[in-house]
Amino acid sequence: MPEGKIVKALSGFYYVLHDGVMIQCRGRGVFRKNKITPLVGDEVVFQAENERDGYIMEVKERKNELIRPPIANVDQAILVFSAVEPEFSTVLLDRFLVLVEYNHIKPLICITKMDLTSDNEKHAINEYADHYRNIGYEVLLTSSETEVGIEGLTPHVEDKISVFAGQSGVGKSSLLNVLRPDLELKTNDISSHLGRGKHTTRHVELIRIGNGLIADTPGFSSLEFTDIEAEELTYCFPEMAREGENCKFRACLHISEPKCAVKAAVESQTITHYRYKHYVDFLQEIKERKPRY
Repeated sequence: MPEGKIVKALSGFYYVLHDGVMIQCRGRGVFRKNKITPLVGDEVVFQAENERDGYIMEVKERKNELIRPPIANVDQAILVFSAVEPEFSTVLLDRFLVLVEYNHIKPLICITKMDLTSDNEKHAINEYADHYRNIGYEVLLTSSETEVGIEGLTPHVEDKISVFAGQSGVGKSSLLNVLRPDLELKTNDISSHLGRGKHTTRHVELIRIGNGLIADTPGFSSLEFTDIEAEELTYCFPEMAREGENCKFRACLHISEPKCAVKAAVESQTITHYRYKHYVDFLQEIKERKPRY
């Protein structure tokens, strides 16, 4: 039977790309019984009488998957955050980073709307960018309006499946429109009353940009750490994982343990205070999480 890749999921249908042809498929009933949900990015085995009447027979093993946005086999997460409108949020960025680190997906931080910043705001964003670069993350400062920084983004998407993820209204669709103008993706202004964007992307779809595929995903403003255990969280903060090698206790959670190298690094400002605070808050959230049955 033929194999292909799911590039769009919409209203119970899965659109499978096979030899340059899009086949509209449904999932087998047994998937629901076995609690298997095909995802965009899945490599699948399918059978089809024609281009509009196919069935997915098997979902191949995934190398990774995300829940929100629902996508599989991602090579890279492009985390899109605006400098302003809505205001840049380190806590939300760190939630995204924890999730992609946990799923062993390479993150790329892309800060948009730099053309809208005042001198003070631009200075603050540059400081944050330096903090994250010092950790080891790649950070791009861009503007869809002036196209500044866009040329730096293009090489990163070649030959990869990338997911664009970020809060509503930060400019994900605008960036994609600059990368591929023929898309003409719908964008919405920020609601001045709510201070956030309206949802403009309603489903997950892989869009070809050059030789790469990018998923433009529905925006959202919160992430839950449903699968991460307390002792795993340190490893989702690369700078803490590095410093943690020098802690006195192997299972140190960097809260109240003696001779903690991470807390010493925070005091010496090797690790930023806000990153450590986010770690402590996330750890508490994980500890208070209701057990699943």
